[in-house]
Formats: sequence, structure tokens, C-alpha cells
Amino acid sequence: MPHGRPTVSFELYPPRTPAREASAWETVERLAASGPDFFSVTYGASGSTRDASRTLVRRILTETSVAPIAHLTSVGSTRAELERFVEELVDDGVRDFLALRGDPPAGQREWVPQPDGVNTTAELVTLIRSVERARFGTTGELSVAVAAYPAGASHTRTQDVVALLDKQAAGADFAITQVFYDPAAYVDLVEEARSAGVALPFVAGIIPMTDPRRLTRLAQLTGVPVPEALLERLASAADDEERHRIGIDATAALVEEVVSAGAPGLHLFTFNQHRPALDVVERLRRPLSTTSTRTTS
Repeated sequence: MPHGRPTVSFELYPPRTPAREASAWETVERLAASGPDFFSVTYGASGSTRDASRTLVRRILTETSVAPIAHLTSVGSTRAELERFVEELVDDGVRDFLALRGDPPAGQREWVPQPDGVNTTAELVTLIRSVERARFGTTGELSVAVAAYPAGASHTRTQDVVALLDKQAAGADFAITQVFYDPAAYVDLVEEARSAGVALPFVAGIIPMTDPRRLTRLAQLTGVPVPEALLERLASAADDEERHRIGIDATAALVEEVVSAGAPGLHLFTFNQHRPALDVVERLRRPLSTTSTRTTS
């Protein structure tokens, strides 16, 4: 927590086509100019954007002063392939990872363990730490983040807390939450995790709530419903500018609640759109100058 305030960071995804590279990099430059604490760069389903992700991470390393966190998923890769990719990223200068198991491969509804693969996030954290020890002779040279789930229907809160305990034991440093809209979901997760012995800081993952179509698609993907009242207000907006203002107001209110509850950081899911993320940060500069004394970090 630099300077006694929550960290502020942004999630990016690599451009899917060469035609989008220029606009994606403009987003990176605009976000970097705001002085974030880090970027995270997504990896794509089953590692589908691995090369493009690595290219973007490299460019962030060489052309900005912002540290990139490289996403890493274990789906669709063998243990040897994952070890090799971690080594390559470390060679590039990456020192920070977000370890995720990932979704089942396309056409497969449930996760099927692979005998030559890495089948849990905790195993992936262990693999990263193993590469770290082999490369540096010690731990502490790399940071490893993991995901936490304040809301969603795919698993229970108890299952998530048990998984967090395993990730912590494997060597995770902190957690970034997936999307939620009710601050109570964040607070309840952290409190239950603390009661179970999870000491990891919980950075709050926040989506700027300006695009009702994106929110609806995200709800279908995650199982986390968007508040109906918000969708109705966005739908009834007179124009795009009013819709944007309504969404920023709602996002700012959510962030103020979780910062008041003690969140040690905010990670904004940008979808490679700089304006909503920067408008949220601008609205919150004063509240973010101090932190709560609550211990939900």
C-alpha cells in the first residue's frame, strides 16, 4: 500500500488482431500516464493468446514504468510447457504472476484432471515457486497473485475459502477478486476467509459499470447478476453521456464502500477502454488518499 493508500491497477487484454494493436497501445499509454501501481495482462482461454500476451507484457516492460503482472492458466498445457513458459517470462523480466486454473476447454462442461498437467491453482502456484527457486536459489524474487470469488454460482463460499487456504499454503502473496456488485459480498468473503486462517490481502476487482451490454454478457459468463435497478437506469438514460455518468456514479459508490471496508487495492477491468477506468480513478482521487482502519486487507 504505497503512501498509505490503496493500490490502483488495471487489467488489459492483448489485441486480438493486428488492426487493434494501435488502439490497444493507446489505451496502455493513457492508463500508464495516470500512474497505476501495476497492469495485469490476460492470457486467454486455454492459453489461446499466450504469444500476444507475452508480446504486450514485453512492451509494457520496455516502454512504460508500470510493472506488468502476467496471467497464467494451466488449462490446455502440460507441466513441462508451463514451466518453460514461466522461465521465458522470467527471462523477459517478468517478476509478477497471476495464477489461474482457467475454464474447461471448449466443449467440456466440467474440469477433467490431466495426468501430465497442473490441475489446481495451488499446484500452479507451487510450479511458479519451483521455477523461482531453480532460477534464483530462493523465494521472494517473484510475486504470485491468485483469484478470489465474492459472488457467483459455480461454487460455494466455503469451497472458495478452502481453495484460498490451499493457494496461500502453496505460496500465493495476494488475491484479486473477480467481479461483484454488492460490497457486502466482498466484506463477507474477506471476513470468512480471515476466520478460516487466510491472511492474503484481497484486492477488489471492479468493472466500470457504464456499458449495459457488457454487463449483461459478463453476467452470463460469470453467473453474477447485475443489479436490475442499475440496468434500468442505464437503459433509460437520454444519451451515451448520461449513461456513462450513471455508470461512473455507480462504480464510484461501490469503490467507496470497499475502500471504507479496508480494501488494500482496486483492480479495474478495463476491457481495453481507457475512458471509463480513468474517469473512475479521477472521481476517487480524494477518497483514495487515505485508508480505513478496518482490517479486511
